[in-house]
Amino acid sequence: MGVAGSGKTTVATLIAERTHRPYAEADEFHPRANIDKMSAGTPLTDEDRWPWLRAMRDWLDHQAAEGDSAVVTCSALKRTYRDLLRTAHGRVRFVHLTGSPELLEERMTHRSGHFMPASLLPSQLATLEPLGDDEDGTTLDVGTPPEELVDRILATSTLPHPTIPRSPRHLAGAPSTVQGTDTDTDAEER
Repeated sequence: MGVAGSGKTTVATLIAERTHRPYAEADEFHPRANIDKMSAGTPLTDEDRWPWLRAMRDWLDHQAAEGDSAVVTCSALKRTYRDLLRTAHGRVRFVHLTGSPELLEERMTHRSGHFMPASLLPSQLATLEPLGDDEDGTTLDVGTPPEELVDRILATSTLPHPTIPRSPRHLAGAPSTVQGTDTDTDAEER
């Protein structure tokens, strides 16, 4: 989890590759109206986000029904959003990736192929509610190389190791509304 530019996609992809877990990008669950709104520089409202969050929760439920732990990126900016995601079957653990606003903005301005402009970063930072002490998760600074972040995450993870390797982009049951984008939305471990 974390705001745009925090490296969620990079970290989540590495986790999925190392653990051979199903992986999905939160952006793949956005309806076209949300993508159009963000592309125009308009922040999403809670009303915009609820269907998106429910779709991710349902994907996590599908993975649990298949017997899989999964990795999904999601900004999960508010506690109420995380509470909804935690209603998925099984354990939902959050990894909150943080960085200075300057670093995040620099990362956003240098990425290509993503619909969310850097102008929305202040809105995300204002909306962000960091993990509470009672929430299952950890907070890591993205000034650390991604491989080291993943080492730390996996060292404290209870993800069981699979017996059959899977593609890290195994998206059984996931919608494909956004294709061909280099997304960067957040890491949550299930």
